[in-house]
Amino acid sequence: MSQHIEFESKTVNPDNEGVYDITPDELLAKKDLVNLVDVRGEDEYTGELGHIPGAKLLLLNQLPMRISEIEQDKTTVFICRSGGRSGRATHFAKENGFTSVYNLKGGMLLWNEKNLPIEK
Repeated sequence: MSQHIEFESKTVNPDNEGVYDITPDELLAKKDLVNLVDVRGEDEYTGELGHIPGAKLLLLNQLPMRISEIEQDKTTVFICRSGGRSGRATHFAKENGFTSVYNLKGGMLLWNEKNLPIEK
């Protein structure tokens, strides 16, 4: 059964065609309903900005080899430091058959700015 989640906050990503950004606040409200994929380096994932609880670490440069590890029938949100790398990851996933994928607007910088929950 497909579990695609809609985000009311979605806006067009300015850098990646066909990619939509969503706000940290709406992601927080729906994070238990989606796959969270953090595409930063391991040092960033455990570093100062931390990561969103429940987010899976999958480095951007490993995405082509490991994309099969992501459930396609569930909505996926990609995360990075500021939204650039995760925007590219979202675009790559769409090119590879994913239909319900989003980019976290502002990445972990904006998430932390809003004092939303993190793990380190």
